[in-house]
Amino acid sequence: MDLLFLGTSAGVPTRIRNVSGTAVVESTGKNWCLVDCGEATQHRLLRTSLSLHSLRGIFITHVHGDHCFGLPGLLTTASMSGRTEALDVILPQALHDWVLKGLSVTGSHLGFELRLQAAETFAGWQGGNLQVGAVALSHRVPCHGYVFDEINRDARLDVQRLEDQAIPRGEVWGELARGHDVEHEGRLLIAENYLQATQPPRRVIVCGDNDTPELLEDVARNADVLVHEATFTEELAKGREKYGHSTAASVARFAQDVGVKNLVLTHFSARYQDNPERSPSIEDIHAEAQQSFSGELILARDLRRYRLARDGRLTWLPDSVRTAPNEL
Repeated sequence: MDLLFLGTSAGVPTRIRNVSGTAVVESTGKNWCLVDCGEATQHRLLRTSLSLHSLRGIFITHVHGDHCFGLPGLLTTASMSGRTEALDVILPQALHDWVLKGLSVTGSHLGFELRLQAAETFAGWQGGNLQVGAVALSHRVPCHGYVFDEINRDARLDVQRLEDQAIPRGEVWGELARGHDVEHEGRLLIAENYLQATQPPRRVIVCGDNDTPELLEDVARNADVLVHEATFTEELAKGREKYGHSTAASVARFAQDVGVKNLVLTHFSARYQDNPERSPSIEDIHAEAQQSFSGELILARDLRRYRLARDGRLTWLPDSVRTAPNEL
């Protein structure tokens, strides 16, 4: 499973950071999901190998523009590029009319079915080998984080069960092994019932804005990856508590307490400079978090792709995206 960051700035873009957008890529390397779609997310996608034809679902955390203003444009581009497969979009109920009216008044016609689901009543989603749930967070407006569980990881056929049910070897077995449900002798064989995982499932959590990391305790304990905003350091957060954001220190302490293996911080205030010689610096966020977290700590950067390896470490793939030298 990979994470590819399309936007890591909070509120407004900077010269090297766009606003929020994170791609979660299946272990196959092809199908993917998008969490948040800030303005110009589709422009960032042009710098990657991801295709809008392989996009399986979009998950919007909350109504603030830096998390959703890029959605109508991305949808229309997907249609103009020839997408015909239905697309699930999970987003706050308040944004449903905004999306539909925006498409309508601009005369935009989608060549695929747009299936909108309300985040407030979201009961779960499954596509490919990913299963997604939601957790409520604390922000100035209702906000959610999305929990991605990898199912049937390196799964193998349950040969004994197939033989016990007298299901003949051949094409049926092949389709089930690829995760496809199969109609056989008048009944539907559900692939997941005939697959056995050879390794424990992995969990990746991608959060929206949140000032109370402890709300994630039930889902984040021993999680493989937690992607969480760290808009401020504690020093810069003073007097800005009403904004509803976490500090690097508060997220790091929480991640350490619940045993998160890899902590990825993102959604940084534009006040933080990427030049460590200028203040405040993005290195201030790293240093503050490092004081409290002993696991793998990563500060996300736009267009960087990370892979969750078999040994459980999240590692950067420096040659996986079309990145200019000054963006590394």
